[in-house]
Amino acid sequence: MASKTEKKLNVQQAFEELEAITAWFEKEEIDLEEGLAKFERGLELARKLKARLGEVENRVSAIKAKFGDLMDAAPASEEEPFN
Repeated sequence: MASKTEKKLNVQQAFEELEAITAWFEKEEIDLEEGLAKFERGLELARKLKARLGEVENRVSAIKAKFGDLMDAAPASEEEPFN
């Protein structure tokens, strides 16, 4: 679990960085040491993104459970007023 002091993962930025790392590896000539560091960073980003996705999935499940009765109910008639 992430500590309170750890910044919340910006999914879009992390994904963009991971894409940039992937593109770097697609170049014809790569530096071995730099490649190793980028590989490690890519795996770190992938781990964090997977964990964040798990958090989102858990939250969606909790929201569905909380409002399950509303999700299972038939749609209200357009003529019924909100009260």
